[in-house]
Amino acid sequence: MNRSTTKYDYQAILLCIGILLIALNLRLPFTGIAPVLSWIKSEFNLSTTAIGFLTSLPLIAFAVFSPISASIANKFGIERTLFSALIIIALGILIRSGQYSWMLYAGTLFIGIGISFGNVLLPSLIKRSFSKSAASLTGAYSITMGLGGAIASTIVIPLTQLWGWHIALSIFVIAPLLAGIFWIPQLKNHESLKVATNASQSSSSVWKSPLAWQVTLFMGFNAMPFYIAVGWLPTILMSKGLSAAEAGSLHGVLQLATAIPGLILAASLRRMKDQRLAAVIVSLFSAISFVGLVYAPKFAFIWSMLLGFGCGASMMLGLTFIVLRTKSTQDAAVLSGMAQCLGYLLAAVGPMLLGKLFDMFGDWSIPLLVTSVIAVLGAYTGMLAGRNKYI
Repeated sequence: MNRSTTKYDYQAILLCIGILLIALNLRLPFTGIAPVLSWIKSEFNLSTTAIGFLTSLPLIAFAVFSPISASIANKFGIERTLFSALIIIALGILIRSGQYSWMLYAGTLFIGIGISFGNVLLPSLIKRSFSKSAASLTGAYSITMGLGGAIASTIVIPLTQLWGWHIALSIFVIAPLLAGIFWIPQLKNHESLKVATNASQSSSSVWKSPLAWQVTLFMGFNAMPFYIAVGWLPTILMSKGLSAAEAGSLHGVLQLATAIPGLILAASLRRMKDQRLAAVIVSLFSAISFVGLVYAPKFAFIWSMLLGFGCGASMMLGLTFIVLRTKSTQDAAVLSGMAQCLGYLLAAVGPMLLGKLFDMFGDWSIPLLVTSVIAVLGAYTGMLAGRNKYI
């Protein structure tokens, strides 16, 4: 019995490590590009609109590929699908670092496709393998995503100054390769997601559920401010007089702060009667931060920290809602695909909308205030999605 228990513990620990290493790749290759957009824009002579589209491209990939992720995992197994996602991310990083503008966009699209599979399937995998500690493990992989983003944003400027942005971005390929090595033992377990059993009935019930739509809108209205900040914060800060290194560091602060909620909320979520108050508060943190960037930019460090905390907590809550608002792995997979498809479709509008508003007004004030309003809408939908109900 002891030997069997030890073997089970070892396998569970190895699976946890693999999950966290995959989580590392769900933000690092995407957010690390923002601090060097000025270099990229200059080298390829890109317009602001083109840069906005580049920033939104992974989100469009999330929206397109999230709905089919569960079906692919059902055919090939969650473990094999996640391993393939790591390969796609690695290829995307290498292609994006090429010498031509079409490679920049193609590689970014590949990265978005790979990340979309991880975004959808990790909550389902956690639901299947760690149902009793789902909230804690969700918090842990949220922390890992934040740390990965912080590392990428902080080191990319010094690396670019040393070797250029092509090499700086290509170094990020280490992350998916490392995760792939640790994930190899999981390939022998290729259990399908089993979404085919009563799949039509499950899908219909989820898509017709008001609660499912509330979870979806909560994720969308909170993802928009986050990815707006991810895409444009360094540019905004540099327009206010900060150097590229300082803007990159604060972009790293934003990413690092997204990891903090995992330390605070993960243990608390299970003890909460519901999550309404938490969802409203963290969304309002984001709203306040954007207002602060407009009227008190000299406190950019504080606003970056508060914004990162608010966005990190709301994203963690959104992922946790997928687990807490469903009773089965099947429903969790369908809700995950729905919420992340439509949520990321909303989020994809954010960076392009902000760029368009900047072109219209020639200033960042109106775009930032509009983003604050979007975060308030996130607070409202969080008040609904946070109720202790099931789909």
